[in-house]
Amino acid sequence: MKVYDAASIRNVAVVGHGGSGKTQLISALLFDSGMVNRLGLVDDGTTVTDYDEEEIARKHTLSASLAYAEWNKTKINLIDTPGFGNFFADARAALHVADAAMVVVDSVAGVEVQTEKAWAAAEELALPRLIVVNRLDRDRASLERTLDSVRQSLGRAIIPLQLPIGEDKLFTGIVDVVTMTAFTFATDGSGEMTEGQVPAALAGAASSAREALIEMVAEADESLMEKFFDAGTLTQEELVKGLATATRAARIFPLLCASGLRNIGGQPLLEAALAYLPSPAERPFTALVNGETVSRPADEKVPYAAFIWKTVADQFAGRITVFRVYQGVLKADSTVHNFTQDKPERLGHLVVLQGKTATNVDALKAGDLGAVAKLKDTRTNDTLAEKAAGITFAPIVFPEAVLSYAIEPKSRGDEDKISPAMHRLEEEDGTIHYQRDPQTHELLLAGQGQLHIEVTVAKLKRRFGVDVLLKPPRIPYRETITMRVEAHGRHKKQTGGHGQFGDCKIRMEPLPRGSEFEFVNETFGGSIPRQFIPAVEKGIQESRLRGYLAGYPVVDFRVVLYDGSYHDVDSNELSFKTAGWLAFKEAMSKAHPVLLEPVMNVEIYAPGDHAGDLMGDLNGRRGRISGMEAKGLTTVIKAQVPMSEMLTYEQHLTSVTGGRGSYHMEYSHYDEVPTLMQQKIVATAKAAGHHVGEEPA
Repeated sequence: MKVYDAASIRNVAVVGHGGSGKTQLISALLFDSGMVNRLGLVDDGTTVTDYDEEEIARKHTLSASLAYAEWNKTKINLIDTPGFGNFFADARAALHVADAAMVVVDSVAGVEVQTEKAWAAAEELALPRLIVVNRLDRDRASLERTLDSVRQSLGRAIIPLQLPIGEDKLFTGIVDVVTMTAFTFATDGSGEMTEGQVPAALAGAASSAREALIEMVAEADESLMEKFFDAGTLTQEELVKGLATATRAARIFPLLCASGLRNIGGQPLLEAALAYLPSPAERPFTALVNGETVSRPADEKVPYAAFIWKTVADQFAGRITVFRVYQGVLKADSTVHNFTQDKPERLGHLVVLQGKTATNVDALKAGDLGAVAKLKDTRTNDTLAEKAAGITFAPIVFPEAVLSYAIEPKSRGDEDKISPAMHRLEEEDGTIHYQRDPQTHELLLAGQGQLHIEVTVAKLKRRFGVDVLLKPPRIPYRETITMRVEAHGRHKKQTGGHGQFGDCKIRMEPLPRGSEFEFVNETFGGSIPRQFIPAVEKGIQESRLRGYLAGYPVVDFRVVLYDGSYHDVDSNELSFKTAGWLAFKEAMSKAHPVLLEPVMNVEIYAPGDHAGDLMGDLNGRRGRISGMEAKGLTTVIKAQVPMSEMLTYEQHLTSVTGGRGSYHMEYSHYDEVPTLMQQKIVATAKAAGHHVGEEPA
């Protein structure tokens, strides 16, 4: 395998909404460039980049994967990314290490929610972009309608470089308006291409498109603008050079036409990637050097520095670490330094990935993407760099989990295996989180949505042989008091010999939300000996954690211990701990206790025509709408909704929007549960046998 230098590499993240045909398009590009000997099909499960069993079964990309096409002495690294909101973090990670994005848009659906999210993420990173209008062979496909959708949602600086020859089932090729050449393709998927003259029926449209392109290129550069005003046009050389410069500077975004399924437009798309997208040598990277942000070129003659952007948990190869070399050269069978962990790592075979197929290479130079297996201490977001270089890279920020499910091992054997297996999957996916709830003692698996959690559970079974049941988690309710009260706890027990005696008087008062619990000692004159004060607090503390109404912790209150009495012989710590519990129990019975529920900040992204239905539904879920704004064709609704009402929200959103909606939520605050609901929750807790208000052990 040839080792490429930075000038001969293109790193392209292929992004877009789920179902826009990204994986199929990459399959066509790999076939056209001779990297594979047949055109893989998503429907047959034979594409290079969707190789995971779960991806093949669902016919959707669930995790970013690498492939590469060698074209005209250049290596084009293609990162296939997921197009569903639950897995968007992987698309964001891919953009983090790419030098450009290929934004794939369906020719019927136009711009969808995840298209806009991917565009915004690329914009944030100032990445150059090509737009590919894909699936032009579909019924009702329309470049004109898609171009309107793209410009309305993504901006006006988008300009077609190609026009389709025919649409729907008649789509057979493209007209390149830069060279004013027609390329027609065989209809059997072979990718066989014939070059010819622009069809007469398209001559007028092609001339108009070329004039619009020349104007936009001229507007992007002052010197070209002057030439355009003087001559009324640009020369072919000025057009090509100006277009490349403006595209690499992310001032113009060329639009191209294709059908991945019928393999139409692949070779011109590869040529466009070479002509208009930057190599790592043309795009300096940003890093932290001794704490300062600096910009550096991809120089292979300086000490090595590489960033880990993905980890894959493979049941056969173990941990596979995927990285980008930013500077210097990484060599196989060498020892490197993990700067983040401050530990040495031994590199074995370095590989380049074609989907799941790994090819050994002796070295990887600055700008290239590669992988290595079985590193001991290196994880996603780590930097490999020489100690003296002092260089690190900004980490990829993964979103917080939005939805939790309780998981229950099906057998005792599964219980023993679940933690190590989940640890491996957490390494692979920074957006899942696994823990035992300290309050409910349930094992909780948190992720980006129901589909995300279902896929994680499927991976647990398939890769690690761990079978679990999914259950909605218990809502972490809390209890609190609403009025100030006084109470008396007296514990007196006489048996043969020493008895037990503890006596305390407390005042209990509400505190603001989020205050948890305070204990204040205001006794004086030795009414309770100092050594027994902590026992009173312990009795109250243990009791409040066991709850009073429904078994949930009591929070946001203060206890003031202000008086009591003791016995010289019979008083001890246990007696005063019991007295504390009795005082707490009496106070709770008088303080009008209520249940509190967690309320979430929710952001919903959906097509604008569904906004009314979604807001009506949120009102029905006891939600409070706090705002709504339009972003292109997408409407963003912000609301605060009780967590208990959001457990089934994903299914509803998918149903209402036809899968085009997504949402994110995070904890906001606790609020009082309505009386009727509170009565039901308390009744359910008692029916389930929660022994609330009992003496702590």
